Amino acid sequence: MRSVTERLKQYNTGLLPEMLQIKYKLMAENVFRFYRGTCHLFYEDLAKADLPQAPKSWICGDLHLENFGSYRADNRLVHFDLNDFDEAILAPCTWELARITCSILIAFRQLKLEEKIATNMAQLFLKTYANTLSKGKALYIETKTATGIVKTFLKRAAGKKRKRLLHKRTNIKKNDLTIMLEHPRHVGIDEELKRRLTDHIQDWINKSSDGPYNYEVCDAAFRLAGTGSVGLKRYAFLLKSKRLAGKYMLVEMKQARASCLTPYVNVQQPEWAHEAERIVAIQQRMQNIPPALLSHTVFEDEPYLIQEMQPVKDSINFGLIKDRYRDIYQVVYDMAVLTASAQLRSSGRQGSAIADELITFGNDDSWQEGVLTYATRYAEKMEQYYKDYRKAWKQKAFK
Repeated sequence: MRSVTERLKQYNTGLLPEMLQIKYKLMAENVFRFYRGTCHLFYEDLAKADLPQAPKSWICGDLHLENFGSYRADNRLVHFDLNDFDEAILAPCTWELARITCSILIAFRQLKLEEKIATNMAQLFLKTYANTLSKGKALYIETKTATGIVKTFLKRAAGKKRKRLLHKRTNIKKNDLTIMLEHPRHVGIDEELKRRLTDHIQDWINKSSDGPYNYEVCDAAFRLAGTGSVGLKRYAFLLKSKRLAGKYMLVEMKQARASCLTPYVNVQQPEWAHEAERIVAIQQRMQNIPPALLSHTVFEDEPYLIQEMQPVKDSINFGLIKDRYRDIYQVVYDMAVLTASAQLRSSGRQGSAIADELITFGNDDSWQEGVLTYATRYAEKMEQYYKDYRKAWKQKAFK
């Protein structure tokens, strides 16, 4: 069997070399960060496992605790929902459940919570997910419908304005704004590439119905974000309103690759024009309301996602609430409701199970033990993978 080092190197072939070194460093921080950056390892192993039979559904693919978060939607309200669809695909719904359940066990161990608490939270997630499916109604969470810690989280997020993001990410230069290259998540790009990128985004603004009306591009830079996606081409653009003096916004464009689940899912997929179309289409059908300016484009023969950079996009920091059992309970409960709701909302679309099949699955609790058993065993396996990785990384095997 190939080593973890060999599997990681093979999968990450083709990513930007300098950025890939940053990704490897981030993955060495702790086992949960390693888990976030190795979605491909999880599904390569899962494809050989014997999970309970389950209906096919649209899944985000890389569902873990930090892929739920707040964002300002097209209706300008702040929502809390699944928010990363790079690996989204049609697959058995238990694949999504195994990924998120394993993340709960790994993250809570990382926080040094009792094993019993981690297991209880994993069981809570599966039971709440099943109960939500059984009712057959997709729910959503925004400030008015949230409760507990998520309500507090969303109220705080709603108070964050675009000006705050601009203040953190831009500099004032000759009475105009430029992207702040001193920011740790920004990297300068050469002038020729900047020109081509600027022309492309300006063309998207002018011609796409998804673009912001009456804006012009005034700066661009490379953008660093996430863990699993580090190494992809990702750019930030500063846009300036042509009509309203002093009004700006930041937009990002991120390279889209094939879902890492593709080699392992034995399910017929739709024929997408390109990978960015896949991601946007699945995100729009799974989320209650999509984020602002969600779109896709093709730049120099490569597909990219486009969306507005937001001051409110954030995830729950479990480290801050690890001693507050009731708050943890509420967050895990809400995440389970959202997962089931996303699958119900996207049911009956291009091969996914209809709602009646999902309801039947929710009413049958025989599959829950099998998913939890697999997730528990895999969490232990991931600990070993991480130890092997740390050893290889310290020995500079990834240089």
